[in-house]
Amino acid sequence: MIKVVSADLERREHQRAVVELLDAYARDPKGNGKPLDEDVKRELIGRLQQHPTTHILLAYADDQPVGIAVCFIGFSTFVARPLLNLHDFAVLAEHRGQGIARALMEAVEAKARELDCCKVTLEVDEHNQRARRLYHAAGFGRSERVHQFGKGLFLTKPI
Repeated sequence: MIKVVSADLERREHQRAVVELLDAYARDPKGNGKPLDEDVKRELIGRLQQHPTTHILLAYADDQPVGIAVCFIGFSTFVARPLLNLHDFAVLAEHRGQGIARALMEAVEAKARELDCCKVTLEVDEHNQRARRLYHAAGFGRSERVHQFGKGLFLTKPI
């Protein structure tokens, strides 16, 4: 049985699940390919607690944490409403293909509706076909803005 809950970062078991699931995601080749640094593991929960727009969903199978969706609220100035950005999304490798990702995606959408968001945004590696199929099935599509100046691109700059 799959159960998805909103993480309560005051609860030790949720804190532990968040760190363990994000570390497993970081280790995965589709994540970062290496574990989280020890200082990141120590500081992660406190920093997430301090971030006012954090929303984390945890998926459980047989009372074991097996999936996570880390989301942050943003804002769309074009429609004057919040949006929910799905920043990290992962299911433990040994639990993939069991409907857990689909249940998490449904919970993310429900959270966005609850928060009166106008949309959910995410980024995905173009070669991660399994994730792309999941997102497409959940109703996500490319948001390439094409206008007279060309396509809109997502850029990043580490600081």
